Amino acid sequence: MTNSNPESQEARTVSNFLRDQMAEDVLAKKYGDAIVQTRFPPEPNGYLHIGHAKAICIDFGLADEFGGRTNLRFDDTNPEKEEQEYVDSIMTDVRWLGFKWDRLCYASDYFGQLYEWALQLVKAGKAYVDDLTADEIRQYRGTLTEPGKDSPYRNRSVEENLGLFLRMKSGEFPDGSRVLRAKIDMTSPNLNMRDPVMYRILHASHHRTGDDWCIYPMYDFAHGQSDSIENVTHSMCTLEFADHQPLYRWYIEQLGIFPSQQIEFDRLNLTYTLLSKRKLLQLVQEGRVSGWDDPRMPTLSGIRRRGFTPEALRAFCASIGASRTNGTTDIEVLEHFQRDDLNRRATRAMAVLNPLKLVIDNYPEGQEELFEVVNNPEDPAAGVRQVPFSRIVYIEQDDFREVPPPKYFRLSPGKEVRLRAAYFITANSVLKDADGNVVEVHCTYDPASRGGNSPDGRKVKSTLHWVSDAHAVSAEIRLYDKLFTKADPNDYAEGESFLSNLNPDSLTVLTGAKLEPSLANAKLGDRFQFERVGYFCLDRDSTEGKLVFNRTLSLKDSWAKIEKKAGS
Repeated sequence: MTNSNPESQEARTVSNFLRDQMAEDVLAKKYGDAIVQTRFPPEPNGYLHIGHAKAICIDFGLADEFGGRTNLRFDDTNPEKEEQEYVDSIMTDVRWLGFKWDRLCYASDYFGQLYEWALQLVKAGKAYVDDLTADEIRQYRGTLTEPGKDSPYRNRSVEENLGLFLRMKSGEFPDGSRVLRAKIDMTSPNLNMRDPVMYRILHASHHRTGDDWCIYPMYDFAHGQSDSIENVTHSMCTLEFADHQPLYRWYIEQLGIFPSQQIEFDRLNLTYTLLSKRKLLQLVQEGRVSGWDDPRMPTLSGIRRRGFTPEALRAFCASIGASRTNGTTDIEVLEHFQRDDLNRRATRAMAVLNPLKLVIDNYPEGQEELFEVVNNPEDPAAGVRQVPFSRIVYIEQDDFREVPPPKYFRLSPGKEVRLRAAYFITANSVLKDADGNVVEVHCTYDPASRGGNSPDGRKVKSTLHWVSDAHAVSAEIRLYDKLFTKADPNDYAEGESFLSNLNPDSLTVLTGAKLEPSLANAKLGDRFQFERVGYFCLDRDSTEGKLVFNRTLSLKDSWAKIEKKAGS
């Protein structure tokens, strides 16, 4: 398969140094006539999150822009943390974003070749078997201000190292008893060059190779060589790997293999969002969320379940570009792109989340009629639908006040308002329960105002959405909000943790919502704008007879206002 980026024009909207570097390399024929080859190399130890979306868009988008190809390669060198479940979810996420990989690869495909290359370095006197423990290796490594010191096992003969490495592979030694290290420079100012570990002993079953191996390569030894095997021309990764680039080059140069190049860019950071796999796993394991695809999670499966669209995510990633300096993007920027996309594609519908019964006393009992409503004013091709109306309807509780506050223009005693696409109504009286709560509002309507317009030209200041009682569909509504209360979830007091910043109100469940009947036919993947309320999608927990909708976003777009003010 070749790359397919349906938003290729979006990818060009913001210039970035990665594109400039790629253009320069192509023009200079740095790799001769070879095509641009990139890769997206996730470790299958968790679900992808929105930070990975940026990397995916860069890897696939830039390769597509230059007529190249992208491999999806799983960095599966750590069998204790990797599972097929994660492999499957990652492939689903990449496809959902709208991309196709040229080849599906695994680092484990190269275990045999990596082992042969390790033998090559041992024979050349550039790698040795070390008996130091992990703690001792850390102590010998030194610090940023102090050089390291040689391991007492550093000068073993080539023959002894070969024998020990072969015995490591054959399973003779227990976990952690020995490692294979590259012999580079224990005084290097770059700690990654101070004899890094290449292989460790790990008697663990691998999700693909089973028990074939009991030694596994470290990331730094596997990654660059995997790139080289695949003839990757531009190996793009985030800035935390910048200090690893000299080691990446060292392995390739010592082995004399295809010279893949590593280029670093800034990682995506969002306010009110955690993008640490370890911490996200903790949220799942401790039951703080319902799973990896909980709609409050920043995982791609979570935001997909919440109703976000791949088009909006790609547009967002294109807008922020790439740089050589890490920063933080306001989550409202992402929400702005999502609202803009949903405004154009979401079908409108009427849904009352907190119902208040409204009885139209002068409307004929038993009478029903249909009103034509536009499905999406932004998309004429979306057509219209018929919404049923009857004597008793539901409105939102917030749309009525028995004693209205100042500048309250919605329904109150003696006040006239419009029911969307239906009639003008005037509230007359209320019915209360034993606790004094208003449970029913009685009103009258003006039959001449059918369609929501008065023939005498009188105006009203408020239009309310509604749902007919006789035709209403009941549903559970899940209102999602930010998972954390602080813009930086890692900002917490001494003795606390990021869990201290969890938002106790990140999920509100409403069980008595009333929806217009067309929503009974909603399918997974359908997205709606509940008029005057927000954007919603059907959740997978829905069953026959019980609909469940997730709120994707409210209608308010704070970022658009901020952006407009900044530009004025």
